[in-house]
Amino acid sequence: MQIGNVTIEGHTALAPMAGVADRSFRTICKELGASYLVGEMASAKGMHYSDKKTALLLEVTEPEHPMAVQIFGTEPALMADCARSALRFSPDIIDINMGCPAPKIVGGGAGSALMKTPVLAGKIIEAVARAVDIPVTVKLRLGWDDEHQNAVELARIAQESGAAAVTVHGRTRQQMYAGRADLAAIRQVVKSLSIPVIGNGDVCDPVSAKRMLDETGCALVMVGRGALGAPWVFGQIERYLRDGALLPAPPMERRMEILLRQIKMAVAHKGEYIALREARSHAAWYFKGLRGAAALRREAGQLEVYSDLERLCERALAQSEEN
Repeated sequence: MQIGNVTIEGHTALAPMAGVADRSFRTICKELGASYLVGEMASAKGMHYSDKKTALLLEVTEPEHPMAVQIFGTEPALMADCARSALRFSPDIIDINMGCPAPKIVGGGAGSALMKTPVLAGKIIEAVARAVDIPVTVKLRLGWDDEHQNAVELARIAQESGAAAVTVHGRTRQQMYAGRADLAAIRQVVKSLSIPVIGNGDVCDPVSAKRMLDETGCALVMVGRGALGAPWVFGQIERYLRDGALLPAPPMERRMEILLRQIKMAVAHKGEYIALREARSHAAWYFKGLRGAAALRREAGQLEVYSDLERLCERALAQSEEN
C-alpha cells in the first residue's frame, strides 16, 4: 500500500488509541507484525503553548517507522503550525483526527464534531497539507449520528483538500463503540475515492480482518481494541492473509514475557510511577480469559512498582500450569 510516497508493507495498522498506543505498546505491536503505526492524538493548542506532555505524544523512534503522528484541533492555522512542529520528530505521515467521539474532544468542536462542519474540516486539511512536505491523512467516522452520515462527503473533501488517504471507523459518533461497524458504509467511501482507504471497526482477529478487506475493498485494516492485551494479533492476521493459517495465541510464558517487556520499556520512557499506573489496564487486558483472571485483574489494579508486576506474572503463569 502507498500513502503518498510512503510504502506500507503488509495489511495491518495500529489504531491511535489515546492513553494506550504509547511508544512501548507501539514498539511491541510493530515487533509482532503491525505494518503501520499511528500515535496517540496530540493537541494543536497544546503544541502552540509548548506543553511538554503534548510534545511527548509526537515522538517517533526508529523501530516504529512507518508511523503517523496524529493531531487534533479546530483552527486551521494552529493545526498547520502543529504539523510543522511535529516534523522535528521525523514522522512519515501526519494524521488529522476527525473521528474521536470523546465528550471532552467533541465539546471543543474537534474530533468527530468536525464532521458537522465540513467546510471547516476542509480548511483544516488543506492548511495542514500545505504546511508539510510529507503525506497527510484523515481519520473519520460515518458521521455524527444515523441521520447525518456524511463520511462520503467528508472523505471527498479530504481528497480534494490534499489528503493522501483516509481511515474510516464504521460507526457514527452517537454509537461511540456500540453496535457493529457498518462495512457497507466503508465500502461506499472506498468506491468514492481514488486515494487509499483504511478500514477500522470490529477487527479483532484474522477472520474479521479478512472480512473487512473483502467486504469493503479497503487497502489496510486498522486494529484498535482487538490488540489490547493481544499485540500478537497483527502477526496472526498477516499470516492468515498470506496462507490461510490460523495461528494460536502464544503460550502463557511468552505472553507474560511480552507484557513485562512492554512495561519495562514504559518505565524507561516515563518513569516507574506513571508507567505502573498505566500498566494496571494493560495487565488486566493481558490476563483476560485466563484461569483466575478476575483475581489477577483486581491485583493488577494495585500495581505500584515493576517488581509487583513481575510477581503477578509469575502467579498468572503458575496458575496456568496448574490448569
